[in-house]
Amino acid sequence: MTLATRVLLGLALGVLVGLFFGPEVGFLGPIGDAFIRLLQMTVLPYIMVSLIGGLGTLSYTMAGRLARSAGGFLLVLWGMALLTVLVAPLAYPDWPSASFFSHTLIDGSVPQNLLSLYIPANPFHAMAETVVPAVVLFTIAVGIALIGVEDKTALLESLRALSDTITRVMNFVVGLAPYGVFAIAANAAGTMEVGDARGLYVYLAVYIAMALILALWALPALAAMLTPFSHRQILSAGRAALITAFATGSVFVVLPVLATRTKELLATADASEDAIQTVDVVVPTAFNLPSAGKLLTLSFVVFAGWISGFPVSPTEYPSLLATGLVSLVGSTFVAMPFLLNLFQIPADTFRLFVVADQMVGGRFGALVGATHILVLSLLAASALGGRLRVKPARAARFAIVTGLAVVATLGGVRLLANAVGHGYDTYELFIQRDHLLPVALVRTRSEPQHPLPTRPPGGALERARARGFVRVGYAPDALPFAFTNGDGSVVGFDMEMAHTLARDLGVDLELVRVPRERREELIDTGYLDVFMSGAVITPLALESFGVTQPYLEETLAFVVPDHRREDFRRPEKLRALEAPRIAVPATPYYVGKLERFLPQAELVVIQSLDTFFEAEPGAFDALLYTAEAGASWSLIHPRFTVAVPTGAQVSVPAAYLVARDDVEMLAFLNGWIELKRHDRTLERLHEYWIQGKTPLSKKAPRWSIVRNVLGWVD
Repeated sequence: MTLATRVLLGLALGVLVGLFFGPEVGFLGPIGDAFIRLLQMTVLPYIMVSLIGGLGTLSYTMAGRLARSAGGFLLVLWGMALLTVLVAPLAYPDWPSASFFSHTLIDGSVPQNLLSLYIPANPFHAMAETVVPAVVLFTIAVGIALIGVEDKTALLESLRALSDTITRVMNFVVGLAPYGVFAIAANAAGTMEVGDARGLYVYLAVYIAMALILALWALPALAAMLTPFSHRQILSAGRAALITAFATGSVFVVLPVLATRTKELLATADASEDAIQTVDVVVPTAFNLPSAGKLLTLSFVVFAGWISGFPVSPTEYPSLLATGLVSLVGSTFVAMPFLLNLFQIPADTFRLFVVADQMVGGRFGALVGATHILVLSLLAASALGGRLRVKPARAARFAIVTGLAVVATLGGVRLLANAVGHGYDTYELFIQRDHLLPVALVRTRSEPQHPLPTRPPGGALERARARGFVRVGYAPDALPFAFTNGDGSVVGFDMEMAHTLARDLGVDLELVRVPRERREELIDTGYLDVFMSGAVITPLALESFGVTQPYLEETLAFVVPDHRREDFRRPEKLRALEAPRIAVPATPYYVGKLERFLPQAELVVIQSLDTFFEAEPGAFDALLYTAEAGASWSLIHPRFTVAVPTGAQVSVPAAYLVARDDVEMLAFLNGWIELKRHDRTLERLHEYWIQGKTPLSKKAPRWSIVRNVLGWVD
């Protein structure tokens, strides 16, 4: 068998073993990591030796020609990848979507530090930390300086000998590829949480198809159209390197192999020695610039906006492409959170990117990236050697086949997705949530007792201990703080806190559903011990109740129809709206704030949120609410989304309410809230009820044949 065949066999066997044994093959992970480290061991030395030696053999004139030819072809390859990103969304069907709250809605994006990435203040530190772009810049500077050195023959001979030595080490490690790839594939297939890939199949179908079109057809066909080599020769020369890049999910580890195979292919066409030597310059340099494989990941930003209900507008595509091109000079795992932040797409979609990348995305991206470097090297070397020729027949075939393949892919995926359908289940996932923390013995009342009993003496703490239960009021429309789940239990952020309060007091819990307009009456008469239901702190609340310290900071936002998000997210567009009709809950403090911020708006005070959500389309332009609670309502009404005006965030503190004169209960709750903050109770509840994160303890064991089919493992 050829090496490529053995690598493919190891990949297939690894996937089968992983699916069969599941997490039981996790012990193979370190073996796969060891193989990747062995591959990485030769890369930095190869980059430094090949770049210095390759540039040192050139003249300044030749180096300029190489930069112009390689740079021109690089722009062409980038253009092909970016065009793919633009057309990919055409395959996405019209499905309802919504997402839990994410800090991305309010946090500012943090740009990458390009200076530290590319300019090494200490080259040795950059080498030790594997800051490859900085190492490459330093090495290029040394190589360019070497061009002007007159007595350099001995140094170049030494560099050539060292390059041959590194290549021998690399060839030995590559010979272990079938075993390393087996371990990597088995561990990935056995431990990956496939259930986390909910909603990803449309993206993966488009991404895989487009990656295969670029890697196996479009990029090699472009080179075949312009160079002496056929499409088959190009793929045959790079086959082992492409398969290894795909299996490991890394272009970095196959750079020496790509350079060697490219030079061998050029030699078969009697290319000049100068043209062949340019490969040692082009390969490491091209690796440190965004490849077509990296640029293809920009399609995930558009997908993430589509699947989460925070779509990227076509008018933002130029910004996405330009920013993405700069951001992807580094790692995709650094660039992707930055891009999601920039376009205010929920941060939890980054988890989907990680799943997609680990499942197949990283491997197909590496396949495209390796093909990108192979093709760029062939094109640049052929241009430098004067071997470029446009072949009209191949050009016509390239255009026709590429166009048909793209149209068939986009149309096929869209038709298939519409045929399969997409049952919107995010609402069900939310409404079926149960308590995260242990519960107290509880009873619930759908309305307060009538008539109200006479207020007993003492404060709320004394009354709760005397009767054996603490009575907590909650509002009927207070998602995600208090609501009735699919099992009929009253759950939510504040209901968890109510259960925790009862357990800490050593008493039972009584929950009473209370209309907001009766809160003050029921607290002042002593019927309610505390009201816990996402109550925001306002001057009126401070006058009417005893208000605890804030346990949560929310952010004012607009809840808008999906297609109006950009109008309310960008302050310049928001202020340009003519008399927008905005629904506002009956809270005078926030009505006043909105009147000052948006004086041209027509404000409509509503008593119930249903007035907004159940209104006829066009009756309202937006609802003023909080981003945290608004995101939960969008799960129930997925045609709405949350928009926080950029740079105009207003914090809204939430607190618990007690009687104004109940100093003892107020002091207790203030100290208790601080305790719950320090023991991470508030943080855990925020992640579960507001951000929608599910802890590992609530996840089912990973599916495998030995567990779920044969029953050999519990």
